[in-house]
Amino acid sequence: MTDSLERLATSCILPGFEGPVAPDWVRRRLHEGLGGVVLYAWNVESREQLAELTASLRAERDDVLIAIDEEGGDVTRLEAGAGSSYPGNGALGVVDDVVLTERVAESLGVDLAQAGVNFDFAPVADVNTNPDNPVIGIRSFGEDGPLVARHVAAFVRGLQKTGVAACAKHFPGHGDTTEDSHLALPVLDSLDEAALEPFRAAIDAGVRSIMTAHIVVRALGQEPATMSSHVLGELLRDELGYSGLVVTDALEMKAISDTVGVEEGAVRALHAGADALCLGHDLFDASVVSVRDALVGAVRNGRLPEERLVGAAGRVGELSAWVCEPHGPSVLDRDACREVARRALLVDGDVRVDGAPFVVELEPEAGMAAGRLAETPGDWLVAGVAGAELVRVSETPADAVRTDGRAVVLLLRDAHRHAWMRQAADAIVARQPGAVVVEVGLPLWRPEGARGYLATYGAGRVSLEAAADRLYSDPRRGVEQSGSSPGS
Repeated sequence: MTDSLERLATSCILPGFEGPVAPDWVRRRLHEGLGGVVLYAWNVESREQLAELTASLRAERDDVLIAIDEEGGDVTRLEAGAGSSYPGNGALGVVDDVVLTERVAESLGVDLAQAGVNFDFAPVADVNTNPDNPVIGIRSFGEDGPLVARHVAAFVRGLQKTGVAACAKHFPGHGDTTEDSHLALPVLDSLDEAALEPFRAAIDAGVRSIMTAHIVVRALGQEPATMSSHVLGELLRDELGYSGLVVTDALEMKAISDTVGVEEGAVRALHAGADALCLGHDLFDASVVSVRDALVGAVRNGRLPEERLVGAAGRVGELSAWVCEPHGPSVLDRDACREVARRALLVDGDVRVDGAPFVVELEPEAGMAAGRLAETPGDWLVAGVAGAELVRVSETPADAVRTDGRAVVLLLRDAHRHAWMRQAADAIVARQPGAVVVEVGLPLWRPEGARGYLATYGAGRVSLEAAADRLYSDPRRGVEQSGSSPGS
């Protein structure tokens, strides 16, 4: 009995691991029934290396789920070294062309499938109704429920056309929070009905998985959604009619690990109706064992019904079988990505920059979801322009920045959320009224007096390359794009 329970419990666990090669413990656990793994930036050195890594995992067991957080735009693992060649949800939403969204998602799925990844923790289905949200923001398609819903559905269709399972996140909606669940437990009094629209659309589109949010919605109970039978059972399963896989957000996040703890969180999540348990970036074999043992112990002492464990393992198995099925031909479509990035640009005033610019990047602390990439938007703005110079500023007094009268491009990210950034931007523009401002987050604030303003609706490399083509007259930057508003 114990061996059978251990295998069932192990099949519900999705850990990460460190480095570009799968360690021996991962291979061993796969033979013991491990449901799958989650890949992060430190697992990806190149497309070729990633394909070798995933092939080595599949050689141990061909139905293993190989998951990744690949949203495009700000959140990329596949291109953490060079920045994403896919526009993020913010750009897709402002262009509001569902055909393009489906093309971009299909291209992303082709990229992942060619690398051997079969499970993508995307799209973000949160409606970003709170502009001060520190963790969703530009990762959302927008602040309008119906708009987000139609693009979530298009993204799901495009991605799953390639045989890569999509995952709508973070149920029942993380868009109205003011705290990051990586760092604390967000609490909402209630949930706007519009927050559920994108999840309904994802279900109607046949989404293969839905990820839980580590948030408390008091109107739905006192438990975090990840551990709430009301949220996962009555709301998601019964009211919305969802029958697919439910996967938790990472249990190492402080909303869980600093409250009930990872093992207790795993037991409560499974009991509430979750099926797969994402452990997170820094929890390895010891946590696989401790979570497995906690689940087995909960079954044996009666806290967790065995049929619930069997049902969860069954849904993991169903998804594993689906990703092994043959799927029709799909297309890698870089043109769609570049078109979205170009059409998403919001331009106001004169943004043309002659000569080599001095780019001042006001850089906030990297968010936990995106992490710190090897390069930043500033690097992509100066790339290819002879003599261009980049200086990064992080909460440094603006007087420390000396531009020596050169053409200044001021690069902001979510300036509306950072008082230090607004103060620095105002001071720099006051000294350099000819400055051009580029905002890569939500374009909700701009310094007065700047000569021009450009918003990209995302910090992916493809969006910054589109911005550079619009900014620079240097022919090495390519033909300048036309149009001056979203969707043009």
